[in-house]
Amino acid sequence: MADTPHITFSLFVLSLSASAEIHMGQLPPPGSDEPAAQHLTEAAHLIEVIAMLEEKTAGNLEESEEGLISAVLYDLRMRYVEASRAGKRVVEP
Repeated sequence: MADTPHITFSLFVLSLSASAEIHMGQLPPPGSDEPAAQHLTEAAHLIEVIAMLEEKTAGNLEESEEGLISAVLYDLRMRYVEASRAGKRVVEP
């Protein structure tokens, strides 16, 4: 696995964030050039997972990791509100 990056907490959080953005229709899924339809339920779930990680790791993270997870959560929550208000291309399971 020489081609795969070393997994860090920050990379894990960013991966969850990218998945949430894909579900909000803001990033294309891997292998596609076009954003997919929104799946806001899945996006909300991923945001809650990141929030749970923030809560469960409180006091155990480096300052840069704390800043990253806080910024990612703020950004995702704001994007989620915008996406849910826009209501465009929404597909709920």
